[in-house]
Amino acid sequence: MTASRTGDAICRAIPTGIAIRVRLTPRSQRDNIDGLEETAEGTALKARVRAVPESGAANAALERLVAGWLGVPKSSVEVIAGGKSRLKTVAVSGNTAALQRQLKAKLAGMSGT
Repeated sequence: MTASRTGDAICRAIPTGIAIRVRLTPRSQRDNIDGLEETAEGTALKARVRAVPESGAANAALERLVAGWLGVPKSSVEVIAGGKSRLKTVAVSGNTAALQRQLKAKLAGMSGT
């Protein structure tokens, strides 16, 4: 599968920007985006954070991680679905086309995608 097709599989346009499907692993040794993973709901961005899944700490860590990875302000990233699940939907506010290009470029630059 090409990087652009893969980017399309985990991301969809929303009125305020893009929504990305993410599979989160809390209590990891480090905060990192590890590529892609197949889930029952489809392909998802695989993310790990050190934070524990209590009081929204892991979700907040995920928002910071995605913002840094995509190079967007932290205030433009929000978990909008799956708050208590490992499979989450993260909204990134901004220009939809530009965000989709950024996501595809990041995925293309990762090994194994």
